[in-house]
Amino acid sequence: MPYTIDLSGQVALVTGSRRGLGKAIAMHLAEAGADIIINDILPGQEEAEATAAEICALGRRAIAICGDVSKSDDATALIEQGWAEMGKIDILVNNAGITRDNLLIRMSDEEWQSVLNINLSGAFYCTRAAAKRMMKARYGRIINIASVIGLMGNAGQANYAASKAGIIGMTKANAKELAARNITVNAIAPGFIISAMTDKLSDDTKAQYIGAIPLSRLGTADDVANAVLMYASPLANYTTGHVFNVDGGMVM
Repeated sequence: MPYTIDLSGQVALVTGSRRGLGKAIAMHLAEAGADIIINDILPGQEEAEATAAEICALGRRAIAICGDVSKSDDATALIEQGWAEMGKIDILVNNAGITRDNLLIRMSDEEWQSVLNINLSGAFYCTRAAAKRMMKARYGRIINIASVIGLMGNAGQANYAASKAGIIGMTKANAKELAARNITVNAIAPGFIISAMTDKLSDDTKAQYIGAIPLSRLGTADDVANAVLMYASPLANYTTGHVFNVDGGMVM
């Protein structure tokens, strides 16, 4: 019997969601019935508001709150404002992330730290702030966007690999802490997904990556968003501390 995911009455916050993968995740959650909080950095306010308007056109409530999640005060304010305006936050998707690729011996302190600050610290700050509220509500679904790079590493991405490996470790630790309050914490590790990041790769590099993928194609934002939808739904009520590779079989 087909199962339809229905998130009606729930509120989801997706960080880094004015465009790209974050927007795809937000749209999928909205199409399943959730109301949405769009978040991104301040220079993207207009684009974030446009994404929120697209969601409102689906008949959902949606707001845009801009702020830098790599700053503890901004992340806390994001959660508090979102909770105040929407009444609650049931689902938190820690998606915000950047790359600053460089070889190890050439990587600057800024390239190292900026990636750790946004990708890892940002997820920590948002989770910490949301968990305080979710624990009182005795319900929550926290979904962290990791990467297969955090599992296998990649030359020129010491900073990115460290941040995503950290996400995986944090996911497992937080899952153990929060399970007693009916809060699940899971991670999704995308492989090579068609995005602005992969668009920068040369055709030869793309061909090499595709050659290492058993399904012989790059993934799409929809592939990842579908996994988020599953984790946010009752289908995953008994799943926590899990890392779901969405990678076409690249890492087995």
